[in-house]
Amino acid sequence: MSDITKRNISVVGPTEFTGIKLKDPAEYAAGIPAVKVALQHAFKEMGVVKSLHTLSYMNQKDGFDCPGCAWPDPEKPSKLGEYCENGVKALAEEATNKKVGKGFFAKYSVEELSNWSDYQIGKSGRLTEPMILKADSVYYEPISWGDAYQLIAKELHKLDTPNEGVFYTSGRSSNEAAFLYGLFVRAFGTNNMPDCSNMCHESSGVALSETLGIGKGSVKLEDFDQAEVIIVMGQNPGTNHPRMLSALQKCKENGGQIISINPLEEAGLIRFKNPQEVKGVLSSGTSITDIHLQVKINQDVSLLKLIIKKLKVLDQERGNVFDHKFIDTYTQGYEDVLKDVEKHSQEDLLALCGVEEDKIDDVVELLANNDKIIICWAMGLTQHKNGVDNIKECVNLLLLKGSLGKPGAGTCPVRGHSNVQGDRTVGIMHHVSPALNESIQKTFGFNPPDKEGLDTVHAIEAMYEGKAKVFIALGGNFLSAAADTEYTAQALQNCNLTVNISTKLNRTHVVTGKTALILPTLGRSELDEKNSKPRFFTVENSMGKVHRSKGLLKPVSDTLKSEPEIIGRIADTYFKGNHPVDWKNLGEDYELIRKKIELTIKGFKDLNQKSQGSGFYLPNNVRDLDFSKLPNQKAQFSICDLPKHLVKENEFILMTIRSHDQFNTTIYGLDDRYRGIYNERRIVLMNKKDMNKYALKKLDVVNLISCYDNKERKAFNFLVIPYNIPQGNLASYFPETNVLVPYNHFADKSHTPISKSIVVTVEKVNS
Repeated sequence: MSDITKRNISVVGPTEFTGIKLKDPAEYAAGIPAVKVALQHAFKEMGVVKSLHTLSYMNQKDGFDCPGCAWPDPEKPSKLGEYCENGVKALAEEATNKKVGKGFFAKYSVEELSNWSDYQIGKSGRLTEPMILKADSVYYEPISWGDAYQLIAKELHKLDTPNEGVFYTSGRSSNEAAFLYGLFVRAFGTNNMPDCSNMCHESSGVALSETLGIGKGSVKLEDFDQAEVIIVMGQNPGTNHPRMLSALQKCKENGGQIISINPLEEAGLIRFKNPQEVKGVLSSGTSITDIHLQVKINQDVSLLKLIIKKLKVLDQERGNVFDHKFIDTYTQGYEDVLKDVEKHSQEDLLALCGVEEDKIDDVVELLANNDKIIICWAMGLTQHKNGVDNIKECVNLLLLKGSLGKPGAGTCPVRGHSNVQGDRTVGIMHHVSPALNESIQKTFGFNPPDKEGLDTVHAIEAMYEGKAKVFIALGGNFLSAAADTEYTAQALQNCNLTVNISTKLNRTHVVTGKTALILPTLGRSELDEKNSKPRFFTVENSMGKVHRSKGLLKPVSDTLKSEPEIIGRIADTYFKGNHPVDWKNLGEDYELIRKKIELTIKGFKDLNQKSQGSGFYLPNNVRDLDFSKLPNQKAQFSICDLPKHLVKENEFILMTIRSHDQFNTTIYGLDDRYRGIYNERRIVLMNKKDMNKYALKKLDVVNLISCYDNKERKAFNFLVIPYNIPQGNLASYFPETNVLVPYNHFADKSHTPISKSIVVTVEKVNS
């Protein structure tokens, strides 16, 4: 417990154990168990009839987009259900029959709620009415929408400068809501727009922009069918993007091969039992990974340099291993990259990455003989000090092979939240885009600010230091998602006002500013209508395709408003009609928002029409091999340094991970079924040899400690689990271990927290 303000608030919640049960890790993903668990969650939260009816519309062309991950839908979605186990769980959380209203908040103070686990808080139910937590109270109480808007406007007007406001965005928001939100923030006068991308794929965006000219991936879903080799790096699709397994299965059926590179061997990349196929139910399923490289945490650059070094030797011996025509035509920096790999000996690179050389040689041979190569990755590559270089080294390999701009080849950063990529496309970013500013001025008649705003880590720092005083979040669970939990909590509590536009209760509603507002909004699955006319919105998937989403369920409360309506009314109240934009009307008329998006954002022409059916792809220069915006109009090779970890004899490198009953910060349950861990989250995975070295036994209780800049951070009470993980490495769940991540240590250029490579010590707790 942390007594940070006069409110007796626990920042991290309880540290007691919940009754662990262990089994052997699973040897396959999905199958009948996944169907059973998914339906159990749905029936418990929504009931049988509501569940089956609603699921029949999820990820269908006339339905709503899954509120979970951003994996794309196929051109012809399966009528059996185009969703996965965790997609069903995400829907069940959103469409639950449980409600949180004034009665709930009258019964439970924020002090009491703060002692609940994130799981307990999240399971409370859907928020049903606007609530205010006054500065002199520990209980939320109802507030009218009008009074809430007036309070926000009042606090924003009190700021000495617009840069004292912070406006956060979660990836759940629609294109329409995000565009309007970004427009208001710029009209208000700041670019302080941190978003969840800052904490996940910002490293991807920076690396891809600098090397290929666009901060997105280049592949389409159909490329998986044609790929000869797919490399899955730093990613656990079986838990985080289960529908991706179907695409990997198709690749295998078409003769392709899969390489997985990860410190943990995950069930979803071992074998997949597709529950939509008879063989997926009755047979042993599809073997997914052909070669697994168990790399040490954050030694991906070392491994890739070694692979490139070995490919270079084969190219000299055989010729045509590298695509020299592609390199000469489209790239710059080839000779420098080859000189760089020669600086490192094979022995040193092999020792650093920790992978068996015979397996590396198998991968090299496979890559030498194929050029339709896709590299997929997620947080396992991005959340490191050298996260940008991790991605650039992947690009180096693809450039050497000419594996871009052709069917079955390219880059594939797998985005986590359902519209996080779309939010960025329509303008949610702290950077200044002169082209976007010019377009906004032309379309709306005001001049946006031209000073760079605050990203997530620097927004937290500004709030902590009292330089930012109002925090507004469009979705998300900011406290649990961000690094350095204690520091971030203090930052939020230093604010005069925090506002959360949300569907469900989370820890950020409990750890608040002096005054706090909760503004409840519609969920993806709920019917959104105005004057009895249904409205739809649009989203962009992980591969740059924009399509419609339209809910069907009766809203959980008549009081709920849509995100665009809330944003429009906040802006209208703030400006009091004294602004060239008709904010209220714009917030209510989604078609008008889309017309403004067409005029403002490139690639969205005829958005209303083209978003029908399966939607449309946004422009992507890499698919066209157009690198005209880069130096010398060429794709860029990169010189990437090896990671530098100053790890002492008694220290480990820890990576934060998700459990299978989890999506981002939302905890669906307490089971990590694929890893064989049940009814417990306070665990740390450790190599058996390391356990023996430090005289630790299975289920011993330890504290995890990090020390950066002479500041000690401690996560209490974790159970040691022997696991197949490289020596010197540990893994544990977030958000429980976010407390260990220093806010001021982050990836170069992207400022993404180092959540996947934290140097820690292990302290045994005396029983």
